[in-house]
Amino acid sequence: MQIIASGLDTVLTKDLVPFLKSYLNSEPVSTIVLGEPKQMDNTPSESEAAIKALILILEAEFTGIEIARQDERFTSKMAVQAMVAGGMKKKKRQEKGRIDQISATLILQAYLNRISWFYLL
Repeated sequence: MQIIASGLDTVLTKDLVPFLKSYLNSEPVSTIVLGEPKQMDNTPSESEAAIKALILILEAEFTGIEIARQDERFTSKMAVQAMVAGGMKKKKRQEKGRIDQISATLILQAYLNRISWFYLL
């Protein structure tokens, strides 16, 4: 129903396309949501060029699947706060993959919240 986001595995960029191919063989997916890193003044961050290159690859590999973007500012900070609030030990909170997985879930949930407004109108 595209209401609640849940995390998947953390995957290295070089392994992303094979991972997605495998995932898309077992799950129906209409949209791939990517974070949109921005500076506080709303300009693109330094990593935007690499993300745009990735988008071109994804569009070529997965025709018919929408590629959407969602502002990702503060998601890493929010992920750490969620881990603290959930009682996760400091050593586990310092694992980069955990922060990335929770941040990705927050990005997807923000996207789902944003598009749900269109359904309500």
